[in-house]
Amino acid sequence: MRIIITGVNGFVARHFLSFLQTQPGQFTVLGLGRTDESIDLQALAPLQMQYIKVDLLNREHVGEILKNFQPEYLLHLASFSSVGHSWKHPNESFVNNTNIFLNLVDQIRINNINCRILSIGSSEEYGNVSVSSLPLTENSPLNPISPYAVARVSQEMISRIYADGYGMDIIMTRSFNHIGPGQKNVFVVSSFAKQLVHIATHAEAEKKVVTGDLSIIRDFVDVRDVVKAYYMLLKEGKKGEVYNICSGKGISLKEVIEKMCSLLGLQIVLEQDTALIRPNDNKIIIGSAAKINQLTGWQPDIAIDQSLADIIDWWKVNA
Repeated sequence: MRIIITGVNGFVARHFLSFLQTQPGQFTVLGLGRTDESIDLQALAPLQMQYIKVDLLNREHVGEILKNFQPEYLLHLASFSSVGHSWKHPNESFVNNTNIFLNLVDQIRINNINCRILSIGSSEEYGNVSVSSLPLTENSPLNPISPYAVARVSQEMISRIYADGYGMDIIMTRSFNHIGPGQKNVFVVSSFAKQLVHIATHAEAEKKVVTGDLSIIRDFVDVRDVVKAYYMLLKEGKKGEVYNICSGKGISLKEVIEKMCSLLGLQIVLEQDTALIRPNDNKIIIGSAAKINQLTGWQPDIAIDQSLADIIDWWKVNA
């Protein structure tokens, strides 16, 4: 398998590379990132791995890389994936979540490269939904309510245009909130875990966590299950189709904090800060993974309690 992974320095990509190391066969991987190389290539054996620093908005450089490497697969993970960031920097978020993807697919088209593309979208595309409409399926209407979500819907629409109009081999996901060890603390579960580990390991720390809206319910899925789904879709997904990647179970942020406090033996005070509440936020998101399950047999294997325990263990070492 000759595969390009964009955003290769990121959280999901690192787990995807670890997953590839466990799979039979030979993998020639080109990682694309916008920072100086920070990947230990030797540690990724037996993968044949190389890295190129690139601005994916640079059409000429992107085209040159694609022509030289001739990928069979492309896993597009590069994005600004924080909803909160998109409210503060909407233009930057839209450009980096839409135009870079357009550059990639158009250069693959122009250079006539026979490449299967996995376009990663988000459950944020569904927007606010009623409880009666749950679980969300791939046929549920899209109603993006944040700059990030609008960009993700745009990326999906571009995917459909190129799949339908040019016959390109593009598969799409709507990936629900994924969590796991190594995630940045700009994301809510990892942020809570880091704060709680600090409280648990520092006797002088104030036993208080400042939060946004803890009543929000999300469908969390472990990143290690997510990357397995991505691999299966690259191998077995149907061209032009979109697939939910989710657990099918909802849990409130308050319950997440309670579970982590139990794991750490903590009793804390929660204080809500209205400044941490987004201008408009989805109140409840729970998906159905029936479509990908029926196609590939994929289902999440890692329970939320195990995910939270692993995240806590990671922060104990990396805080």
